[in-house]
Amino acid sequence: MSTHIIIQRLQQVEAVMREHDHWQLNAPDAAAFNSDQPFCLDTMAPLEWLQWVLIPRLSALIAADAPLPASFAVAPYYEVALPPATSGYADLLATLRQLDALFAEPAR
Repeated sequence: MSTHIIIQRLQQVEAVMREHDHWQLNAPDAAAFNSDQPFCLDTMAPLEWLQWVLIPRLSALIAADAPLPASFAVAPYYEVALPPATSGYADLLATLRQLDALFAEPAR
């Protein structure tokens, strides 16, 4: 798995969020990061989690040359969590699917 491609996909997620005014200048309260729920369901809005958890944590793993998750998929959550009327909905989902594809388990 090419970390360069993963970084590009993360940058694309950020670009889509910025383009559609979903990028925040201020982080959520520190307590929001203490969630034990997937996607911080109980403490963050879905787009906050992308910006403040997924992008920085994957970036930090890459920067540290640490092992990356063997597989994950976030697009299915966003298909349900975001209303289709959300600005940039289709663009964001397409970009998240591209990111997910980098972590898809190979067909057997």
